[in-house]
Amino acid sequence: MLTIDPAHTALVLVDMQNDFLHPEGAYGRNGQSCAAIAALPARLSAVADAVRAGGGWIVSTHFTLVPGKGGVPFISEHLKQLRPFLGPGDFAPGDFGHRLITALQPADLSVEKVAFSAFYQSRLEWVLGRAGIQTLIFGGIVTNGGVASTVRDAHVRDFDSIVLSDGCGAFNSEAHEASLTSLSTIATLAHCADAIAAFGA
Repeated sequence: MLTIDPAHTALVLVDMQNDFLHPEGAYGRNGQSCAAIAALPARLSAVADAVRAGGGWIVSTHFTLVPGKGGVPFISEHLKQLRPFLGPGDFAPGDFGHRLITALQPADLSVEKVAFSAFYQSRLEWVLGRAGIQTLIFGGIVTNGGVASTVRDAHVRDFDSIVLSDGCGAFNSEAHEASLTSLSTIATLAHCADAIAAFGA
């Protein structure tokens, strides 16, 4: 059983954005999807509902491609090689693709991020501190990328971290499982049902 103080606990929805998940988003238009990731919205929406009803916080992180001149986004070299289809308009701040998917709205706090970790050069630590949040429950994508990096950065900042093993997903099941094993040394692993129960739902 998870023991949490709802008023000081947040569900962190890592990069659950239209450009990753919606059929008309950047990934959907280019045939980039998998069953493990497609299953997450239904699971996480149930957790989010319980968190809201129980008095907790919903925090969403938003992977961002910052537009440069002419709207051409700054894209790191490794991402260009991995996802060559990304271009102008994708993950652009404020646009449809950048937003949290409808099934998980609304978020209490939203933070743009430009790297795997949502703490890197962002206001995340500041807003969590202002809100009095001490425990972070993580769900989202991808387990071996944004989730793992943000959890590790939360750990060194002394947040109590809980990772929802069935509330995270990756394009590769082996990478997902290996990441969970590694994260278990610094975070508590739990299921979505455990989080729902912890908020009294």
